[in-house]
Amino acid sequence: MALLQVTSPHTTRPLNTQRVMQLVLLATLPGVLVLTNFFGWGTIVNIGWACLAAVAAESIALHLRKRNIKHYLNDYSALVTAVLLGIAMPPYSPWWLITVGIFFAIIIAKHLYGGMGYNPFNPAMVGYVVLLISFPVEMTIWVAPKIVAAGNLPSFSEAISALLTGRDSIALFAIDGMSMATPLDVLKQNSSLLIDDLWQQEKQFGKWAGVGWEWVNLGFLGGGLFLIYQRVFTWHAPISMLVSLTLISALFYDGGSSASAGSPLFHLLSGATMLGAFFIVTDPVTSAVSNRGRIIYGASIGILLYLIRVWGNYPDAIAFAVLLMNFAAPLLDYYTKPTTYGHRKSPRNDSDSKQGEA
Repeated sequence: MALLQVTSPHTTRPLNTQRVMQLVLLATLPGVLVLTNFFGWGTIVNIGWACLAAVAAESIALHLRKRNIKHYLNDYSALVTAVLLGIAMPPYSPWWLITVGIFFAIIIAKHLYGGMGYNPFNPAMVGYVVLLISFPVEMTIWVAPKIVAAGNLPSFSEAISALLTGRDSIALFAIDGMSMATPLDVLKQNSSLLIDDLWQQEKQFGKWAGVGWEWVNLGFLGGGLFLIYQRVFTWHAPISMLVSLTLISALFYDGGSSASAGSPLFHLLSGATMLGAFFIVTDPVTSAVSNRGRIIYGASIGILLYLIRVWGNYPDAIAFAVLLMNFAAPLLDYYTKPTTYGHRKSPRNDSDSKQGEA
């Protein structure tokens, strides 16, 4: 009788990529709804156009590669990339800006390397970084939250108009003070006011972080915990990232002087911290594989995130931190291999393996 010879890892059921991607899309809903509540329809419109562009780009790439378009579109991976990029971009971005980002994410960062499962870098973050470096003005203009804007946010039709004809087509962006930098950028540029004074002077600051941003991060935190509960990924990478970010921000927090970089709560609840921790860092293709490797991977991203935010040129640095650690993921995998059965140490090459067998 012939025995079935297969290599590890051995699973009892195949991975349902479609279901995993659907759960990820579902988990983004709380954060997206909070973003819409505080900043208007811009994020929804961003996501809608990004999804259309991603499906088109994916179809073109699959056609050129002579692959079954329907089969590969059904895994929802292109839609996940589009949703994450649409969330990360400022609301009311023009159509061409989103399209350029999707092109680099789907065509360059994904299919140029062989498609899903072969890309060394997170596609959504590649698209985001290309846009941030190439179009810094368009990528750093954020609408004021509705509390600061006294509820004067664009309607859905105005959001569509901004997508098709540009932000200047809606009155909101023509009024000084109605579009602004993020709280992370405001704090980074501060050099004269104490933290308490800055909080009182700037209306966009809430109790711990920026108005709206606190709840946005809590929304993505809730979605991330849902994914852990569903066992879409393990806790190792996201929790280690948040712990390292908390520790390093607490280490350098001076209590609130004019040179302060912000409290641990400020960094945890600002920008794309929770989106990055639970939806970007956990990408199974570009992160480390072993649990020990994931802990190092996540912790390193948390440290890099703080260092770039405080001493770098970009206030919210999750994309740069993730891409830098994507480079290091293969090295982490090499040095954090789990020990194989019957060996004291994890063999790193053939000679080590033969010595262990001897």
